Amino acid sequence: MARQYFFKSVSLCLLMVFVNACQRDQQEGERLPDRVSYNFHIRPILTDRCFSCHGPDEAARKADLRLDLGESVYNARTNEGLKILVAGKASKSMLWERINSSDAELTMPPVDSKLTLSPHEKQLIKKWIEQGALFEPHWAFQPVGKPKIPKSVKKGKLEPIDAYIQEKLDEQNLTFAEEADRITLLRRLYFDLTGIGPSPLEIATFLADKDSDVYARLVDSLLTATAFAERMATDWLDIARYADSQGMHSDGWRSMYPWRDWVIDAFKKNMPFDQFILEQLSGDLLPHPSTDQLVATGFNRNHTTTAEGGVVDEEFKKEYAHDRVATTATAFLGLTRNVQSAMIINMTRSARRTTTSFLDFLIRWMKWA
Repeated sequence: MARQYFFKSVSLCLLMVFVNACQRDQQEGERLPDRVSYNFHIRPILTDRCFSCHGPDEAARKADLRLDLGESVYNARTNEGLKILVAGKASKSMLWERINSSDAELTMPPVDSKLTLSPHEKQLIKKWIEQGALFEPHWAFQPVGKPKIPKSVKKGKLEPIDAYIQEKLDEQNLTFAEEADRITLLRRLYFDLTGIGPSPLEIATFLADKDSDVYARLVDSLLTATAFAERMATDWLDIARYADSQGMHSDGWRSMYPWRDWVIDAFKKNMPFDQFILEQLSGDLLPHPSTDQLVATGFNRNHTTTAEGGVVDEEFKKEYAHDRVATTATAFLGLTRNVQSAMIINMTRSARRTTTSFLDFLIRWMKWA
């Protein structure tokens, strides 16, 4: 038995070494993008390797240096007066000098952190600095805009979305896979849009139809199907923490399925997203709201509740408000703003202020309602 465990452990270690080597070889084979994006390329690296010592946690911060505050790092200096980051000049930036150093005493991340940067990641940071070290606000706070189709991609028969895939494949020296056969395409379509595979009859009907637009017609047909609406609604129900039970104490029955049916119907009717949001957040505040618009506001009532007789009402009123803050932030702001008391302590001053203000608003609204 001990021998089996030994060989399994050795095999697992060898597999991990092999996977890491493959990942390293893949990264080394990647070419650098024409334009390095802070949000897309640099922020993930700094978050994973640097923010633990140079981020928002004041207790863990080293050298009184923060790299998570954007452009304020331009003013940061070492004890010797050297600038941490000089836009456009990697050779004069201590940030680049330290991550590129081969000296174990100087290299960043520190050796004892067990964190490393691959050669590709180092070159990404260097190119970002040389291109001006432009910081970008968090993606959740940026307006949605229509990106430009990559110019470097051959037009050919590519759809616009394929052009972006082609650009990324080129960066990694990869090519498109061969086009799938008709049955595989059909199965992918059904699973993607409905979550359910096609029946034998649907497969036979599709294969027998030789029209050039058969695939497009099938897509249009599935987009109007109830199964597609249910598939789309699934993710939204998860975000809104839908359940037909209370979630606490005896977890008793709670009738929320009319709101679920409203969501499914909204997707089936292809309701505009702004209307979809408006009716769920404030359907009851609209002039002469319909029954459906009142049902839509069930979004705000999906939080866990308790029917226990011994609870303190004011305590759970705050718990419910906490839940609504976190859910609203996740669904509409692209933020995981869980406002448990232990986390509020570690928030930045501005984040704490906006969170508690929102929380106070919800509590006052609940009292009024």
